[in-house]
Amino acid sequence: MKTNNTQTKLILGLQHVLAMFGATVLVPFLTGLNPSIALLSAGIGTLIFHYCTKKIVPVFLGSSFAFIGALTLILKEEGIANVKGGVIAAGVVYVLMSGMVRYFGVEKIKSFFPPIVVGPIIMVIGLRLSPVALSMSGYKDGNFDPKSLIVALVVIATMITVSILEKSFFRLVPILISVVLGYITAVALGMVNFTSLEEASWFGFSDLAKKDLLTIPVFSMTAVFGIAPIALVVFIEHIGDIATNGAVVGKDFFKNPGITRTLLGDGLATIVAGFIGGPAVTTYGENTGVLAVTKVYDPAILRIAAVYAILLGIVGKFGAVLQTIPTPVMGGVSIILFGMIAAVGVRTVVSAEIDFSHSRNLIIASLIFVLGIAIGEVNIPGSITLSGLTIAAFIGVFLNKILPADQLDPDPEGL
Repeated sequence: MKTNNTQTKLILGLQHVLAMFGATVLVPFLTGLNPSIALLSAGIGTLIFHYCTKKIVPVFLGSSFAFIGALTLILKEEGIANVKGGVIAAGVVYVLMSGMVRYFGVEKIKSFFPPIVVGPIIMVIGLRLSPVALSMSGYKDGNFDPKSLIVALVVIATMITVSILEKSFFRLVPILISVVLGYITAVALGMVNFTSLEEASWFGFSDLAKKDLLTIPVFSMTAVFGIAPIALVVFIEHIGDIATNGAVVGKDFFKNPGITRTLLGDGLATIVAGFIGGPAVTTYGENTGVLAVTKVYDPAILRIAAVYAILLGIVGKFGAVLQTIPTPVMGGVSIILFGMIAAVGVRTVVSAEIDFSHSRNLIIASLIFVLGIAIGEVNIPGSITLSGLTIAAFIGVFLNKILPADQLDPDPEGL
């Protein structure tokens, strides 16, 4: 869907920021890094990514969850300077991997990720996130918090209603409208705390944020080898995110601008994030969910969202307003967005006409599903954490290469 009106683009950009805000600042909240700097990193990183990818890939870069364990440990034991060095090193790994893809060729890389691997991986991405969405909506230990449930249901009902409206501007901004109505509902139920808004300054960083910004990076062996190798793990997730994004938009970003450029964009953005004290940045599933819901694929809107993120990082009151949004509001949005991601995976498999009467396809998909969903994460000595998604992706890629593709006689038992 094309969007030529400037005001429309500004509103759509704001919608993307609302969808990305919670996840982007969650990583700094969990690791001890500064949320304002994380927003600044996400905004600057997104602009760098768009420059590297010829401004044609509708992607917003946010804080990477894969680095949480290592960032937390290094920050606690060695401080922000060493964290900066480790994150910069992770960005360098991205850049080196970009060169490898350029050398070996995109088709060689793409051969590792056919639809029978990519489709189930995309489904797993959405399904793994579904418990998070329910938790944000107030679900815990078999019970829902009544107020949270009401707010989440208002958001969901609004998104569904607005999305099915025909020939209406509101159909372009279902997330924005649902967040506003959910916020109003939360205020009415007494769930909004305005303290942070009242205490926040209008412009500038806090003293602690300024200190983190000005700290000189230190490249200790512990930090570099504890943080940088995680970029190798995130590589497959990056491939999956770009494939998902392309599936939603209907373009092959493996060919144009190419994985070489998307990896380079992630790498340079992560290097900059490291220098200013932010977490490593990467492509986001939430972004793909927003694209799937709105059907608006204009990359310029993502760049507008990046500018908003930068402003939110340096204008205290703006950031404080978003921080007052109750979790159940974003929980209701996430239920729809994460479900959309899983549905895109189904569409990928259907479009490729994958025949599941063949045992080879059943084996690959079944192992990706079970390992990707059942395994939360596996801790490896050296402060490296492998997610179930990453393990499942590795297994899927491996089986796709070793199982003979020419032995595809249907199994009469369907097993």
